[in-house]
Amino acid sequence: MSEASGYDEAFLGIPLPLPTTLGDGPTRELTYPRFTVVLHAERRLALTTAVNIDGAALRDLPRTGEWRLDDRVPASEQTGPAVYADNDLDRGHLVRRRDPGWGTVAEARAATEATFFYPNAAPQAGGFNQSKELWLGLEDHVLAYAEATDQRISVFTAPVLAPDDPEYRGVRIPRRFYKVAAWAPADAVTPRLEAAGFLLDQSQLIEVHQGALAVPRLGAYRTFQVPIADIESLAGVDLGPLVEADVLPQTTVRGEGGWRPLRAPEDVVLG
Repeated sequence: MSEASGYDEAFLGIPLPLPTTLGDGPTRELTYPRFTVVLHAERRLALTTAVNIDGAALRDLPRTGEWRLDDRVPASEQTGPAVYADNDLDRGHLVRRRDPGWGTVAEARAATEATFFYPNAAPQAGGFNQSKELWLGLEDHVLAYAEATDQRISVFTAPVLAPDDPEYRGVRIPRRFYKVAAWAPADAVTPRLEAAGFLLDQSQLIEVHQGALAVPRLGAYRTFQVPIADIESLAGVDLGPLVEADVLPQTTVRGEGGWRPLRAPEDVVLG
């Protein structure tokens, strides 16, 4: 894989390390052009992904690329095509296809096509609704907010790998996903990091009974802005300086009862 340099922790001008596991499970660090996937070998899904996005240099390229296994990792450690066959599960991009697609046309195309490796996918309930559309657009909203800077953000996205996730075809299907976006304000007197954390909940859309999967028609995605410290605890990842950089007011009550439900981009708190 050409130019698979992976996530750059110095991209924002402030050191921001790749998140690491707080647990004991085996992981594999896989680098791709401008992003990295930390794969949980036992769960066969990403523990975290990290991507650098230069909003000022993004390319709007036609969709190219096909889903494929990464031959650097045993197929038994990846959630491959069999899990998504003949059901209502989508291959949900963790690092979005467009995120690393910046720079020259050739660089952008190579990076966007690399997002189609299975370690960068996770099972999501099929169908679209307003909440899922909001989830997919959160990074664009943060980029717009960061327009006063050089339009650079780093984003960390993955499923929450809970021990009681329902099993289907040998894979435990995640019920929640997290996303943390980070940026460095240009108007700061001294360089500082700011970040916002989000959760997508698909619990109402995933039912597994005796090995069969069903997607209830009346279910819904739910999207929240939550304290990054809560994400760290739920997902079992060390988010380092992102916890202290959280722009969500510290008075926010911890726990789902105090999470901020999102229905539109205007509901997001960014500073």
